[in-house]
Amino acid sequence: MDNKNKISRRSALTGMGAICLTTAFTPVLGADFSPAEKGTSRIPEDPQTKYPRPPFKEQKQPWPGLVSKMDPRPDHGEKSYKGSGRLKGRKALITGGDSGMGRAAAIAYAREGADVAINYYPTEEEDAKEVIALIKAEGRKAVAIPGDLRDENFCRSLVEQAVKALGGLDILINNAARQQAHDSILDISTEDFDATMKTNIYAPFWIIKAALPHLKPGSSIIGTSSVQAYAPTEDLYDYAQTKAATTNYIKSLAKQLAPKGIRVNGVAPGPVWTALQVSGGASMEKLQQFGGQTPMGRPGQPVELASIYVQLAAEDASYATGQIYGSSGGEGNP
Repeated sequence: MDNKNKISRRSALTGMGAICLTTAFTPVLGADFSPAEKGTSRIPEDPQTKYPRPPFKEQKQPWPGLVSKMDPRPDHGEKSYKGSGRLKGRKALITGGDSGMGRAAAIAYAREGADVAINYYPTEEEDAKEVIALIKAEGRKAVAIPGDLRDENFCRSLVEQAVKALGGLDILINNAARQQAHDSILDISTEDFDATMKTNIYAPFWIIKAALPHLKPGSSIIGTSSVQAYAPTEDLYDYAQTKAATTNYIKSLAKQLAPKGIRVNGVAPGPVWTALQVSGGASMEKLQQFGGQTPMGRPGQPVELASIYVQLAAEDASYATGQIYGSSGGEGNP
């Protein structure tokens, strides 16, 4: 009797298993994959060879440099980034939005449905016009606000102009930075040191203070840190310490603003191929081999960080605050 019952149970379970398997696999086996659907699938690319690798050509530009004159030109997602409406209806202000990660974020945000205001240094107008055109091409509002972030009055005005033009503000990206390489601390003048501190530390402080009265629960503040905050090189004494400070203010401010429903996070890129390198941010020797020291064997491209900026601003990342998201080809932390 017991044996008969065991057989009955086994038969029943086998039958149930067959039903479950049939249910699970029938939709897949019966699916009609049209040519159009097949065309949308993409075979993953080898990240080691996806983008240019060193050696790079010798090239030098006056600070702050132009993307349009770089060889090769960085990829900010101009053609490659595809949006899906994750930031529909949002309003963002991005400093340094003409090039580098700021440009990549601006393009991605527009394609995700956000209206975007970008700030840039006045001599970067050529690059900024390209970004504004790309934002408008997505049917989004694009606002260009040139100016020098080392000026406290301008930083306050920047926020007010952005809020007025966009009709509000709920995403702030403090991305603009000054980076100048020096072999020795003795080569850094007080004027140079002051310019780096004003751009990288004072400006975010002034801008955040001006923006906070406009930020409602659900808003996001994102700072651009760097691999230099964790693995500083000997030639970026002043820049590296500003990025360590950026990482610190992100974590501190996140705790302060969490009770207000405002999230604060950071992105730590590097090394990434941007105008910073060709305008004094790296020696010619390091420029030619830029990114070659990473396990990936190449520098990153700004577009490879675009989705991180999107994720940190998106609603589905609502529990992430005080976090630093790294993207450095396997080098440094986090």
